[in-house]
Amino acid sequence: MDLLQRIKENARLSGKTIVLPEGTEERTLQATDILLSEKIAKIILIGNPDEIASEATRLNLKNIGEAIIVDPKKHDKMEAYAEILVELRKSKGMTMEKAMVLVQDPLYLATLMIKAGDADGEVAGALNATGDVLRPAFQIIKTMPGISVVSGAFIMILKDKTFGDNGMMVFADCAVHPNPTASELAEIAVATAKTTKAIAKMEPRVAMLSFSTMGSGKHEMVDKVVEATRLAKEMAPEFQIDGELQADAAIVEAIGAQKAPNSAVAGRANVLVFPTLEVGNIAYKLVQRLAGAEAVGPILQGMAAPINDLSRGCSVSDIVNLVAITANQAAGL
Repeated sequence: MDLLQRIKENARLSGKTIVLPEGTEERTLQATDILLSEKIAKIILIGNPDEIASEATRLNLKNIGEAIIVDPKKHDKMEAYAEILVELRKSKGMTMEKAMVLVQDPLYLATLMIKAGDADGEVAGALNATGDVLRPAFQIIKTMPGISVVSGAFIMILKDKTFGDNGMMVFADCAVHPNPTASELAEIAVATAKTTKAIAKMEPRVAMLSFSTMGSGKHEMVDKVVEATRLAKEMAPEFQIDGELQADAAIVEAIGAQKAPNSAVAGRANVLVFPTLEVGNIAYKLVQRLAGAEAVGPILQGMAAPINDLSRGCSVSDIVNLVAITANQAAGL
């Protein structure tokens, strides 16, 4: 059973409810039909019920009737959700009047459903920009205890099975935080280790990457990675985390043995943590295109409940896969 099959099977067993706020969008509806047919998750669609029914008929979808459909303009929990929003944001000037408007916004409504316990996770972004998806998430769901930063991981499935665990690796941060501090980078490392264990079902061996290996280079950017490694080890002593390591020392056994002979991670890393978003984003795209790797994600890490952001160019299968991943994250929490 390959990774995505395992993720889908675990999602089926978890029985989680995932809310899709872009409920009238064509790919989202097609994905919902598959998700319900394969019983991967319970689905809440946010959108005009008549429009959803019309689109389902046009697209010849057979299972949309099994979804819970919530009209954002008129539903019986509007006032209750607005009260939650006021309580959370009153220090920022939130009033009941403003909240009653925001609960009609599908992206706010979805996060409030999660906060109220009516859904376990959210997938959006087929129509909306990342900033619009994440804004209500940061305001309402916030980060998990002990974590101050949200990051984005990709599961990389490589054709060359000699790397990682049988060709499977996890890269972060490739999607969210441009230039983390040492303490934020440590949090990203620990969050990625947890994602690796919960989603990829691998025992993480985390390499903190730099252009230096164990002191071979001197620079403030190297110092950041050294400090982040120390902090990450303190935060999560249960995980194998080591650095600073150059990329070849992290993933090639012979080079790791030469450059970092006392490291349990060098040459065997299955998790690569990049020092900045710039490096991580470039690296995953190069591996995806030049090595023909499959990149599954981004999987957002660090939120108190799983909220994942799609690319606006996503496919139906991308949505199906990300809903399954989100259900796994919810089960892990």
